[in-house]
Amino acid sequence: MAPQLLALILTAVVVMGSPGPSTMSVTAVGAAFGFRRALAYLAGLVAGTTAVLFAVAAGVVSMLLSVPRLAPVLVAVSAVYMAYLAFKIATAPPLARQDGEARAPSFAGGFVLAIANPKAYLAIAAVFAGTTLAVEPRLVEALLKSAVLTIMIVVIHLFWLLAGAALSRVLRDPVASRIVNLLFAAILIATTVMALVKG
Repeated sequence: MAPQLLALILTAVVVMGSPGPSTMSVTAVGAAFGFRRALAYLAGLVAGTTAVLFAVAAGVVSMLLSVPRLAPVLVAVSAVYMAYLAFKIATAPPLARQDGEARAPSFAGGFVLAIANPKAYLAIAAVFAGTTLAVEPRLVEALLKSAVLTIMIVVIHLFWLLAGAALSRVLRDPVASRIVNLLFAAILIATTVMALVKG
């Protein structure tokens, strides 16, 4: 089973770990607000993405998307929140001047973004359906895959947060901070648009 497990992990890194609304948002929040202040948002993303994973594993996604009016509502909620998040990141003050004046995105914000993120459903469904661990019965394989992918969700989001937080150390300068925040906001909007177009 070791080769199949390695294949599952590598596929998760490439597909689920690639830049998208969730990963880029946690990177941007880490850069704009620092590691500690971004932890609640990270926890929300992890909880929401894990909920998406279990929805995919349980087949709930196919049921939800079979309701024609529900899919556009989820996409609209996702797009509106990501635009709001991009605005918050673009207008965040430099870290040296924050002193608690700018509120970092919350757990609830991360959770909403994760469950309304169209890329999450597509990426997780692709990894879940496209890999096998060759374990019987199928229920055990599904549970094992879910456990491994839950760990990968935590690792991937933590990696992207650490990358953003590493940038925060050089963002004490107001000009550099504004440029990087605007750049991350633009990247978040771009990855959101790409996810919506693909979805």
